[in-house]
Formats: sequence, structure tokens, C-alpha cells
Amino acid sequence: MKRSLSLASLMAQHYSPPQLIQLAADTACDAVAVRLSPTAPGGIAWRLMDDPALLRETLATMAGTGIGVLDLELIRINAGFNLADWQSFAEVGAKLAAKHVLVIGDDADEARLIDHYGALCDLLAPNGLTADIEFMPWVPCRDLASAKRVLAAAARPNGGVLVDALHFARSGSRLDQLDDIPREWLHYAQICDGAVPGPATNEGLIHDARCERLLPGEGGIDLRALFGRLPPDITVGIEIPSDSRAPVIGYTEWARRAKAATLEVLGKR
Repeated sequence: MKRSLSLASLMAQHYSPPQLIQLAADTACDAVAVRLSPTAPGGIAWRLMDDPALLRETLATMAGTGIGVLDLELIRINAGFNLADWQSFAEVGAKLAAKHVLVIGDDADEARLIDHYGALCDLLAPNGLTADIEFMPWVPCRDLASAKRVLAAAARPNGGVLVDALHFARSGSRLDQLDDIPREWLHYAQICDGAVPGPATNEGLIHDARCERLLPGEGGIDLRALFGRLPPDITVGIEIPSDSRAPVIGYTEWARRAKAATLEVLGKR
């Protein structure tokens, strides 16, 4: 069985979508993530909703390389979430034939988070998109148990949970908590490695996640056990940013090493 592999936007976050698509083609990956909205104000994002020329170039590069868009990043559901703000995001996702949207549950009011998440699922569904909650230890939806509660309560057919290896290992989530997840909730997962336990502060956790992850096999995450609990045909997003190493050896070489280490851990399938 050939693994379907996608390059996350953090692999080269300063690359435009066409550049990232070409990087995926050059490293024989299958797809990419496109970041349409920043993780924080002022962060890097490629707002194809507002840039028709870049959207046309992205679509042309997809057609020329055969590389698809796996997921769109990201929608943060916080206390001030406004569903109307995301209509054009969803429409661009349909134009890109993207499959999934990465969602952050950043509202401590869980009942309100569930309501907003359900409404977001309903907005995304007509555009062929799932809404995949990526739990992170520094936001209210911090672990797998939290994400499962939101998904079960919202009960939408296009709901999903995104298991990121780093956040899984550092949030106190357990392997056995994966065993009762409905298969239809698992659309893709993200691989990397890192020290376990991680930094003691949220600032340290965020820095590691966005800037300095390790190649599979370099850290303390039991990736074989984790991916052994996930469906064998699940698409794997390679999300291994390294501000210290990638610029030195070049982003193409870094992506090649990341892919090779990923396949080594996953059994070269």
C-alpha cells in the first residue's frame, strides 16, 4: 500500500502556494496544505480569496504538476467567531478541490464552541470540505478527549479530528483514546517528532510547534505506536518546520529528508 503524503504549509511557510505545490512535486509527495488565514495576527498567510491572480497561478500549478490540496489552514473558533467571515474561505476551498479544513477550538465556553463548530461544518459541507479539529495543549480544546466531546456533541457528518503527533504526545492524550474514534472522523494525521515532555511554558510549546520540530526518529514520540492505532490508509501530512536546519540545507533537501524519515517510521509503505 502506497502512503499518500502531503506537505504541510509549515514545511516552507514563506513559500507561496504555487511554490509549495512545486516543492511537493519535486519531492514526489501527493498534496499540500494551503494557509489562507494566519495562526496569529500578522502571521504569514496567502489570502487567495483576495488575490485572483495568485489563485489562477495556484490552479495552473496544480494542473501542471498533478499535485492536489489536502487541507486549508486555518479557522480559529474563539469567543468572537463570526461564521460570515469564512464564506469566501470555503468558496476558495471548493475552487482548489481541497478536502479538509484545519480548525482550532480556542473558546473556553465549550457549549458555544460546539454551536459554532456545528455551524462551521454546515458552511463547509456544500463546498466539499470537512472541519478537522486540531487539539493543542495551549488552547481550550487541548487534548483528544476535548476534541472527541466537541465532535460527538456537534454530530455533523463532515466533522473530524486531526491527530498531530507533537500535540498528541504533549497534551497527555493516550493511545487507547484512539480506539473508539469512528473511522469517519479520521481524515488525515500529521507526523513529526519532538522531545517528550516538551517545554514547560505555552510560549515554548508554541515555538517548538511552529519553528523547531524534529524528524521522525529523532525525538521521544512513539510514532510507530501512534500510527499503528490510526487507519493504515490515512493520509499523512508531513509537518516538520525547522528554522535552524531547513534554511541551511535548503527547503527541497529538508523536505526530502522529512519524507524519507516519515517513510522509515511508517514502514516504507
